[in-house]
Amino acid sequence: MLKLSILMKNIIFSILVLLSLTACSVLDLIPTRETEVPLPGSVLLSDTFSSSESGWKTWNQDGSFVIYQVDGLRFYIDKSNLDFWSTPGYQFQDVRIEVEAIKIDGPDNNSYGVICRMQDDKNFYAFVISSDGYAGIIKVEEGIYQLINDQSMEFASSVNKGRAINNLSVICEGNQLSFDINGENQFSITDDGFINGEVGLIAGSFDEPGVDIFFDNLTVFQP
Repeated sequence: MLKLSILMKNIIFSILVLLSLTACSVLDLIPTRETEVPLPGSVLLSDTFSSSESGWKTWNQDGSFVIYQVDGLRFYIDKSNLDFWSTPGYQFQDVRIEVEAIKIDGPDNNSYGVICRMQDDKNFYAFVISSDGYAGIIKVEEGIYQLINDQSMEFASSVNKGRAINNLSVICEGNQLSFDINGENQFSITDDGFINGEVGLIAGSFDEPGVDIFFDNLTVFQP
């Protein structure tokens, strides 16, 4: 009985070893799936803001807010010299971002636009216009704001002033940063600061509060 038990154990052990070796050889034959690179022009993200479940960050803080409203994302800034932004939580490297935006109310001396390559709240690029006809590309690094298109916001005749819709298009590809406003290229510059990160939307006030901006129909493409 003892001999039979030892023999059975040896047989079972041999079978387990064989199965283990077989499994390894089979796994070795399975090709590793490579990460697929999206085709140029393919849609990476699209949002009409018709559902609050699409993941954009919202909040209400001391009278200022970012909320989903009537199939859009609305920013209201009730304090002076304050920026609010919102992101949906997706990381990308190279992108082309398109969105429609309009000033609902408040001062024309404002800023609003698109964020790309956000590392965190203190590190990102922002492509902004104002309702009085200016535009710029801002690099926020360790919380410090710096215009990288020039020393100040530049006058942009392509901006539709006041309560008017503006179509914004931003490309972040490699170290190339490009900003089109209503179909016209305003800036094409290079910067090596950030290579990937989240996309987002931003709106802010200067001396006068009450900035009220509405975004709709956002699409993120592979350049």
